[in-house]
Amino acid sequence: MAARFPYSQKFEKAQAAAGRPLNKQIAQALQGKKPANFELNQSSLTELKGRDQAIVVALVVTGETVSAERFGNVAKLLTQVRAQAMFFDFKTMTVLRAYPFSFTHLDVIDHYPSPAEMHERFKAVYLGDQGKAGIIERFTDIVAKATVPEHVPRFIQVNQVQIGDEARQVLTPQLKSAPGVAETWAADLFAESLSSKTGVPLLPYSKGYAIGNVMSMRVADGDVFMLKLPEADYTISLDIPRFKKIKSGESAAGTSLIYGVYTHVKIQEPVSARAYLDTDLKNGEVKLIPASQDSVDDFPAYYDAIKGLFVKLSDNLAGNQSDWLKTSSASSDIGQQVTSTRELLKSCK
Repeated sequence: MAARFPYSQKFEKAQAAAGRPLNKQIAQALQGKKPANFELNQSSLTELKGRDQAIVVALVVTGETVSAERFGNVAKLLTQVRAQAMFFDFKTMTVLRAYPFSFTHLDVIDHYPSPAEMHERFKAVYLGDQGKAGIIERFTDIVAKATVPEHVPRFIQVNQVQIGDEARQVLTPQLKSAPGVAETWAADLFAESLSSKTGVPLLPYSKGYAIGNVMSMRVADGDVFMLKLPEADYTISLDIPRFKKIKSGESAAGTSLIYGVYTHVKIQEPVSARAYLDTDLKNGEVKLIPASQDSVDDFPAYYDAIKGLFVKLSDNLAGNQSDWLKTSSASSDIGQQVTSTRELLKSCK
C-alpha cells in the first residue's frame, strides 16, 4: 500500500489528525443525496454482524498516479486517483458489483511542487476544486444512481492485462514500482471508461491482489475484510504491446507529435469460449511541444492516447457508433462485434 498509495495515505492521516476523518466526510456527503434505488442506512459495520442480509457500499481507492513535466521555468503536474463504488454482501463477504471512477487534476506552476503543495493537490482531488466534484462527491453521485441486483446478476470483469516490454518503458516509475501496479492501472482505465459510458458495473480487477478469488480490503478504521470475488460470466482481456511517438510537424513555435497506442481487446464468455469482441485497436493523440520546453514527459500524452482509445471504444459500445471505430480496428466485422457486445452488456446491468 505504501508503494501504491503514498499521497492518499498521507492525505487520509492528515484529515484524521485535523478532526475531519474521510469516513465522516463521506457520511455527511451521503446525507444530502438520497439513493434512488435503495434505502441507505449509515450504521457502523459492527452493527451489521449477525444480520441475515445486509449489503455494504464502500468507497474503494484502487490507485493513484503522479506525473510532472518541466518546460522552461514552469512544471506541468498531473495528479490522478482511481476509485470504485463497491457493493458487497456483508454476510457472505461477496462482491456484488462495482462502479469505477476517477479524478484527474492538471495544473502548471513555476517550480517543482513541495510535499506541502502535493498535499494541497490531493486535497483538491478528494474534496473537489473550482466547482469540479472530487472523489468523495463523485462517489456520492454514483451511489445516488446505482442499482442493487434483485436477482443473481451476470458478472463482467477485466481479468487479464498484458503490457509488453516496449509499452512498459514509457510508464512512470510509480507504475513500475511493484508487480501488478501497471496492470491494475490499465484495467481501471478500461473499466471506468466502460462503466461510465454504458452504466454497467464490473467486478474489480484483482490479478496479483487476490489469492483464490479472495481479496483483502482495509477500511479507514483499520479493520481488514476478506472479500470473495464471484466467477465472471464474461471476461475482458487487454493486451498493450507498445506505444509509439511520431513527429507530424515542426515550426519555429515548436514540434507537433502524434502519441499512439496499440491494443488488443477481447470480451468473451469463458465457459463456451465465445468471443463477442476480439480485435486489434489503435489510437493517436496530437501534442504540441513548445520550442521553449527544455524537457518532455511523454507519459501524459501516452495516457491521453490510451484513455482516448478506451473512451472511444466504450462510447461505441454504448450505442454512439463513430467513424473512429472503422479506421482504428483491424477487424472487417467490427460493427457486428460491437452490436453483439452491446447486447451482452445490457444483460450485466
